[in-house]
Amino acid sequence: MKKYDVVIIGAGPGGYVAAIRLAQLGKKVAVIEKDQVGGVCLNVGCIPSKAMILASEFYQNISKAEQFGFTVKEVSIHADKLQAWKESVVKKLTGGIATLLKVHKIDSIKGEASFKARREIVVKNSAGEETLEFDNAIIATGSSPIIIPGFALDKKYIGTSTEGLAYEKIPKELCVIGGGYIGLEIGSLYAALGSKVTVVEAFASLLPGTDPDLVQVVARELRRRDVNVMLNTKALSWKEVKGKAEVTVEKKGEPQKILADKVLVAVGRSPNTKNMGLEMIGIQFDDKGFIKVNDKMQTQVEGIYAIGDCAGQPMLAHKASKEGLVAAGVIAGKKESYDVRAMPAVIFTTPEIATVGMDESQAKAAGIATKSGKFPFAASGKALATGETDGFVKIVSDAKTDLVLGVQIVGHDASNLIGEACLALEMGATSEDIARTVHPHPTLTESLMEAAEAVHGTAIHIFQQRL
Repeated sequence: MKKYDVVIIGAGPGGYVAAIRLAQLGKKVAVIEKDQVGGVCLNVGCIPSKAMILASEFYQNISKAEQFGFTVKEVSIHADKLQAWKESVVKKLTGGIATLLKVHKIDSIKGEASFKARREIVVKNSAGEETLEFDNAIIATGSSPIIIPGFALDKKYIGTSTEGLAYEKIPKELCVIGGGYIGLEIGSLYAALGSKVTVVEAFASLLPGTDPDLVQVVARELRRRDVNVMLNTKALSWKEVKGKAEVTVEKKGEPQKILADKVLVAVGRSPNTKNMGLEMIGIQFDDKGFIKVNDKMQTQVEGIYAIGDCAGQPMLAHKASKEGLVAAGVIAGKKESYDVRAMPAVIFTTPEIATVGMDESQAKAAGIATKSGKFPFAASGKALATGETDGFVKIVSDAKTDLVLGVQIVGHDASNLIGEACLALEMGATSEDIARTVHPHPTLTESLMEAAEAVHGTAIHIFQQRL
C-alpha cells in the first residue's frame, strides 16, 4: 500500500493548484483524476468556451469590416477546423499541467476514488483496484450539469455545455434552456456564428441575481443578433420531429413549440459528492448537497479537506484555486484561512460582464448608505477608437468613508478591467484613491478612474449636474 502525506481527489483548478503548492512545501502528493487533468474548466468548460467565444467574435467582427474601410467577401465557417483549433488550445494547457505535476514529482493516478476508511482511499480503473494510505486528503471533485425532467441527454439532440462546445456542425437553430451565464455565453457565440438562437428562461429576467443595469446592455446585444429570449417560460418536454427536436414550453399557461437542431440544457450545476463513501467516514453536507467546511477548508473529519465546487458557492475556477492554496497552506502548518474580501465574477457574453464586491442593492440590504459613479464607454477615447462603445463602469462606495464597496463593469474586455477593482477592494482603497491614480492614455482602464471621479461629481469626460 502506497502512503502519501496528501491525496487529492480531482485534478481541476482546485486540485492541481493544491497539489503543486503542497509539493512546493515539501509534501509527498498523489492526485486522482477519473477523466482528464485540468478538470471540467480546462477540458470542457472555461478554456474551450472562451476559445470558441473568441473565434465567434472574430467572425462577427468580419461583418463590421466595412466601417473601417475594408471589403471582405466569401467568408465561410469550417466547424471541423474550429473544433480542431479549440482542442489544440485545450491540449496545450492540459499538457502543461500534466508536465508541472510530473516535474514536481506528484503521482498522477487515473481512476475513480472512494474512501475505504478515514485514512484510506480505493482507486478503481481498467487495471483494477489500488488502495492508498494518507495523512491528509483534499476532496476537489467539482460539479456536473443539472439535468431537468423531460430532457435526458441523448447526445444527438439534447446536450449540456460539454456537447454544446463540440458540435460537429454549426446548428441552424439552437434552443438554449436556461438564461444564466452558461446558456448566454454559448448561445451568444452560436448566434455570432449564424445560428438562430432561442433562449428559454423560467425567471422574469436573464442572468438572475445580476445587476439589471448590466443585464440590459447584454440583452440589447442579444436583440441585435436576433436571439429570441422567452422569459417566464418553462421547458416541459421534447420529441423528435422530422430530423429536429420539437421542444414544448409553457408561457403564461399556454404551451408553445420550438423547433431546433440542437437543445442545450444549461440550468445550473450540482456538486459531485456521490458514490465516494463520504457519509461513511462522517463528512457532513449542507441542505444543497455541498460539503461543509470552515475557513481553513477543513471538514468535520480531521485531516479531510474540501475545495471548489463541491464545497459551496460561488462555483468559480479561481475560487477553487484560492481554496486549494488555503488548504495546502493549512496542511503544511502555515497560518492560512479563506479570508477573501474581493471575489470577482465574469460572464463572457458580448459584451462581457465583470463584477466584484457589492452592488447598490446589496449594500442597501446590508444597511450601508452609498454613493456611486458611472462612466460610459461611449465617452472613452480608446473605446471609440476600437468601435466597442457599449457598456459602462460603475463604482459603488460607502457614503461615509468613501471605501470602495463594489465595482460593476459591462463592456468590451471587462474581464481584464476587473482586476484593478479586485485589488482596490482587497487593499481597502477609496474611490478617491482610484481617482487620484494616474491611468495610461488611451486605455479602457481610464474608465475606472473616471467612474471613481464620478462618485464625487468630478468626472472630466462626462457632464455631471452639480447639486
